[in-house]
Amino acid sequence: MSETWRYRGQAIDSGQLAFVREFIAAHPESSRWKLSRQLCEALGWKQANGALRDIVCRGLLLQLARAGQITLPAVRCQIAGQRRNARLRPQPVLIDTTPLAMALSALGPVEIQLVRRTADEPLFQSLMEHYHYLGYEQPVGEHLKYLVWAAAGPVACLAWSSPPRHLGARDRYIGWSAEARRRNLHLLAYNTRFLILPWVQVPHLASHILGRMAGRISADWQAVYAHPIYLLETFVDPERFRGTCYRAANWKMVGETTGRGKDDLTHRQNRSIKQVWVQPLHRRFRELLSA
Repeated sequence: MSETWRYRGQAIDSGQLAFVREFIAAHPESSRWKLSRQLCEALGWKQANGALRDIVCRGLLLQLARAGQITLPAVRCQIAGQRRNARLRPQPVLIDTTPLAMALSALGPVEIQLVRRTADEPLFQSLMEHYHYLGYEQPVGEHLKYLVWAAAGPVACLAWSSPPRHLGARDRYIGWSAEARRRNLHLLAYNTRFLILPWVQVPHLASHILGRMAGRISADWQAVYAHPIYLLETFVDPERFRGTCYRAANWKMVGETTGRGKDDLTHRQNRSIKQVWVQPLHRRFRELLSA
C-alpha cells in the first residue's frame, strides 16, 4: 500500500512525492519560497478563493525533508521573526483606558470592523498581546480579525481561524464521517480569541457582539475565502470562565477536549481540559457538512 504524508489537511501520496523529487531536481535555481509556489501551481493546491496554499506547501516540504524523503535547497536568507519563537511581539499602542461602565443601551452604536490587512490590524494585534491572557499569536491558514468600536474607542477584539482537524465532541455533535470531515472542515470557523478590554464594564456586551458576529461572519468569510461558514466553535477553560456570554448568545456546550493537544503522540493528558462550545449558522448544517 502506498504511503501518504499529511500536513494541515493537505495529503501527498507516493506518486506525487516522486513528482516532487523530480520537480526539485528540475528547478535547481529556485529558492524554497519559489519552489513552494511553483509546486502549488503544478499540483493545483489552491484555496477556494484561488490563492495558492504555499504556506501549507512549505510546511509539508519541511516535513518531508526532515523525514529524509526529499532534499531542499539551502536556506538563502533568514527572515526576522519567521520562526514562531523568534517573532517580534506587537508593541504597545497608547489608547484611552478611562473606565467605561454603563448599560448596553447607553453605550450607543456598536461597530464591528474587519481589520485584517488594514491600517487597524496593528492595533488589534497590540490589544490582544497586552490585554488577552493568552497574548497574540499570528494565525496560520484562513482567518479573520475584528475590532469592536463604541463610545469613540475600541471595546473588544475577536479572532477567528481554521478549526482543529480532530475534535471528538464536535465531530460527534455533527455526526459526519471522517471523509466528510476532511472534505468540509473548512466550512467551520474557530473563535481563537475573544477579548473585552479590561476597562470596559458593560453588561451583556459580550453576548451582543457574539450575536452580531453570527449574523455576518459567513458573508465575510465568503467575501475573503470564497466559501461560507456553517458552524462556529470555540474552547472555554472552565478553570477561568463559565461560558456565560456564549450561552447567552445561543451557543451550546457539546463536550470536552481530551487535554492532549493536536500534536499528541503519547495519548496522555498534557494540558487542561476545555469545554467545547458550538453554534450552528444554518438549520441544515449537519446535512451540508456531511455532504
